[in-house]
Amino acid sequence: MKKNTWCSGELLVFSLALLLGGCDGAGGGVSDPVTAPKAPRGDKVTEMIEELDRICREQTVYIVGPEKGARLAELVRGRKPSVVVECGTALGYSGLWIARELERLDKGRLITIELDADRARQARATFEKAGLAARVEVRVGDARELVGGISEEVDFLFLDCNYANYGPCYAGIEGRLSEGALVVADNVGIGAAGMKDYLDRVRSLHESETEWFEIDLPWGKRDAMEVTVFRKAEK
Repeated sequence: MKKNTWCSGELLVFSLALLLGGCDGAGGGVSDPVTAPKAPRGDKVTEMIEELDRICREQTVYIVGPEKGARLAELVRGRKPSVVVECGTALGYSGLWIARELERLDKGRLITIELDADRARQARATFEKAGLAARVEVRVGDARELVGGISEEVDFLFLDCNYANYGPCYAGIEGRLSEGALVVADNVGIGAAGMKDYLDRVRSLHESETEWFEIDLPWGKRDAMEVTVFRKAEK
């Protein structure tokens, strides 16, 4: 396979700029720290996000945090996916950001995969309480194995599991990614070495940008997400 380029049409260039928020078109590029919009207050989902944020900080359950969560929601809003797959549910924090955008778009569903059965149960309760259960399917098991059972075309993939599993999870679902699908990998700032195989692959084959965030979490103050626009290989 060879690296796809963006010279095939102005529409592709426009789409990349829209989805990546001003990417300069260089694969594996590095952006300045992102200042994401804050979540609106006063709605049920926002209250759940804030409650879960507090719980996860107290129990040291790793989450994306509000800065990256808002950017994740922005990317979902721009892509308007029919099917989103998340590898690594935890208690459902990032899933709330994603599912809320799907609800606002009035389309799409989230398939989220969690290895820990107890955490999956808590996540289901979270989505139910937030009024988003109809948009979310929580599957329990090893994401590296379960992604192979997803038959639908996937428009948005979010990787937030064990760093060493990013590559296998991506490989297991790569054949079902739609043209122009967004693939977002969390913790690229603090965990790049552990996901090197994944990063090397997407950066060599697709348009990919590293977005940095100033965050305020107990386990870190600066981190990044890798945002990749998937293009099918030329035949």
